[in-house]
Amino acid sequence: MVYDIPQRLSDVVNQKIMKGVVTTYVLVFGAIFSLILASTLGFILLQFKQSSQKVAWAESLHIAEAGLNHYRWCLNNEVGDNCALNKEYTDAEGNLIGEFSLEISSQTQCGQTTWREITSTGWTTDFPEVDRKLKAAYARESVANYAYLLNDNVWAGADREVRGLYHSNGGIRMDGENQSLVTSAKETWICTESFGCSPPEEKQGVFTTTDNSNPDLFEFPVTSFDFAGITVDLAEIKSLTEPYPEQYYWPPVTEIDPEGKGYHVVFNQDGSFDVWIITALQATLAYSLEEGWHYDYFEIKEEYRYKGPISIDPNCSLIFFEDNLWPEGKIKGKVTVASADLIASTEDTDIILSDNINYTTLEGTDGLGLIAERNILIGPDSPDKMELRGIFIAQKGHFGRNHYLDNIKESLEINGSIVSNGRVGTKWTSGGQVISGYLKRENYIDTNLIYNPPAFVPRTTSDFKLIGWEEIE
Repeated sequence: MVYDIPQRLSDVVNQKIMKGVVTTYVLVFGAIFSLILASTLGFILLQFKQSSQKVAWAESLHIAEAGLNHYRWCLNNEVGDNCALNKEYTDAEGNLIGEFSLEISSQTQCGQTTWREITSTGWTTDFPEVDRKLKAAYARESVANYAYLLNDNVWAGADREVRGLYHSNGGIRMDGENQSLVTSAKETWICTESFGCSPPEEKQGVFTTTDNSNPDLFEFPVTSFDFAGITVDLAEIKSLTEPYPEQYYWPPVTEIDPEGKGYHVVFNQDGSFDVWIITALQATLAYSLEEGWHYDYFEIKEEYRYKGPISIDPNCSLIFFEDNLWPEGKIKGKVTVASADLIASTEDTDIILSDNINYTTLEGTDGLGLIAERNILIGPDSPDKMELRGIFIAQKGHFGRNHYLDNIKESLEINGSIVSNGRVGTKWTSGGQVISGYLKRENYIDTNLIYNPPAFVPRTTSDFKLIGWEEIE
């Protein structure tokens, strides 16, 4: 028997080598498979987490918005000072989703809150670190949103250009060019000869007889505006200024000078003002619907400088004159000037505009609120090209210009708002011909004053509106 020992040893060695190679392959590919599996699972988990964070990112924005809406509700229900600044947010089924936190800052004028700024931060319970912040401003709309706010029947002539809301509690004949809504509290009214209707006839709340206006923007009837409410503001303005006599409060002029006829105030572009005492006025033959033919005493003939310059308090920019007033000049900052006789119940004061009133800048930091107990009237000696900026409020009377013989002016530009209890008119015609007043009249609202007007300018709504928001880091 012959044994082949070397051959058998070789087979055994080869078998062991093969087993080692297989084991190596198993280990290598197993490790690779495990690595791929782990990477895949990690990638899937990462994607799931990122997707969840994206959902949380979107939900955080909604929660922050809910915080803004929550505070707006508090403001409009007069619980703003007691509003919860941190609150949980739940879904429709009552499940907790997240929370929001509020930071509040306010702007005040003379103790009145005019502006609220809210920062709302929202986050979810699952990802509290993924939060989002929104900053919003809330304010109430003022009469500055209107080019005209009237309490009587009115006729806007064909030459009139109105860029802003036009409202009257009475009827409106709108023959001018309107680029915004024209609204009346009347469904119908009787148009008389004074408004170009002969014989008198019933008309819709707003109507036109020209192609200048846009009837698609006529709306009637709408809610009326409360002119009587302005009286309370005059009394409060006086009470706030009385502690500062001959600075912010000015008594009846005869208490200072028995020969006094009224006050002439000149605003300086550095933010101060000078007060002049008027001692003589020039008589001018005039005609108005209220008084017929009469003499106006609106032209200043003699005066002297009494005090000034007087700085205006930036924290409460109010000036009250208990007498007739002639204002002019350049306004710096936001100022409210009132003229009213609250001592003698039978006397009402007027404001006479005999020169231009402008601002030092048109960037929104300047503004004028001019409030007259009765009339705001443009005098016979007004500039040929007159510019007026401000919110002009004639509480019991009207804004306008009386008819003066041989007194025709070129243009009147008003950038702001006119609030007039009575009929407005700055041009007089006869037989289709202009006989007095301004040939061209333009009105533009000052959008900077709609939500941030001077103190005590009347608001048209009690609700605070969201006027702008942005996301911040």
